Amino acid sequence: MPRVRKGAARNKAKNRLFKAVRGYRGPRSKNLRLAKEAFIRAAVSATGDRKRKKRDFRRLWITRISAACVARKIRYNQFIGGLKLAQVSINRKMLSEMAIHDTDGFDKLAEMAQKANG
Repeated sequence: MPRVRKGAARNKAKNRLFKAVRGYRGPRSKNLRLAKEAFIRAAVSATGDRKRKKRDFRRLWITRISAACVARKIRYNQFIGGLKLAQVSINRKMLSEMAIHDTDGFDKLAEMAQKANG
């Protein structure tokens, strides 16, 4: 059986890689080995950053809610605990939006949380 060389498939793979790393600085966009390494590292960073984005937004929402709670003389943990005791299930994203745009609604939630805490 004759030996088969990769030929067209290898060229297609290289072209796909070089298209992906277009715009990278220096040899990372021209040199095959460096391009492969740069591409793999970029993919790893992209995966981690998608996770980090979720963490960062949650921290932002909690900071906003905490600031709104301070203005209403209730601590963040008492507010969240009171909402759980009052069986109010609103996620932190919506609570932060309410703290910014719907202050009357947030005031009512803060009162409910304080009553539930006792």
